[in-house]
Amino acid sequence: MAEPEHVISDPVVQNHNNEDENELQERSDDVEDDEDEDPESQKAKLRNRFQNFFRRIQHESVSIRVHDVLIKGNTKTKDTLIEAETASLKDASTIKELLAASGDVSFRLQALEIFDSVKITLDSGPPELPGTANVIVDVVETKSPLLGEIGVFNKGEASSSTLEGTLKYKNIFGYGDLWDGSLAYDCDHKAEASAGVFLPRFKGLGNPVTARLFLQSRDWLKFSSFKERSLGLSLGLFSTRNHDVVYNLAWRTLTDPSRMASSSIREAAWSWFTFIFEVHI
Repeated sequence: MAEPEHVISDPVVQNHNNEDENELQERSDDVEDDEDEDPESQKAKLRNRFQNFFRRIQHESVSIRVHDVLIKGNTKTKDTLIEAETASLKDASTIKELLAASGDVSFRLQALEIFDSVKITLDSGPPELPGTANVIVDVVETKSPLLGEIGVFNKGEASSSTLEGTLKYKNIFGYGDLWDGSLAYDCDHKAEASAGVFLPRFKGLGNPVTARLFLQSRDWLKFSSFKERSLGLSLGLFSTRNHDVVYNLAWRTLTDPSRMASSSIREAAWSWFTFIFEVHI
């Protein structure tokens, strides 16, 4: 089942209740005087005025304050999740900062993989509060929360292939949660079954939390008669775009099911716990 294509919309500026709005209003009065002109001339003048307005936004610090952030379109996703992802919008103090924050918020919402599209619109605030703006976040939730993938992957450093299959279900409880189960088997007689969950926000934490339960089995027929099994839990404690901190706890067992090894070696086979901290940079 193919994953729905995400449509990322850039923030749309409708209007702003600030000093530039007054400037636009004064200029719009001139349009009434140009009613006798042909439509093409009127369009050209209006286009030039808006180009000058947006050029000023880019090169000057036009002050603005976000009055409210309105969320629309979410039927299953909790408002608290979207509010947490859009909190940076209220920190913007200029139109340029607000446009940049809107683009960043759109990227983060799309990265949750639970929306087919995200559109952010900037509108004027209440008339009694000049210099303010309302931000409208309009989302379209994905129509296909269930996703399945299967494939064969070749290892570049070894002449072996791996067959992998994954089944994912998105946003079951409305918190942006992603649940998945996977199976993998390669030609080196290594098999793995795992199930996990990903939470973008957990009890106010600013970083996503992941948990995965796994069962691995591998024999070493090329080198010995031993077979290794691992049952463990992996916890993602900290995650950013560039860094991850993962804690792995596993119970590992070595056995000799064929009983080809000598008795002294079999007696040396044992089980043990492993504790591993992984830092991905």
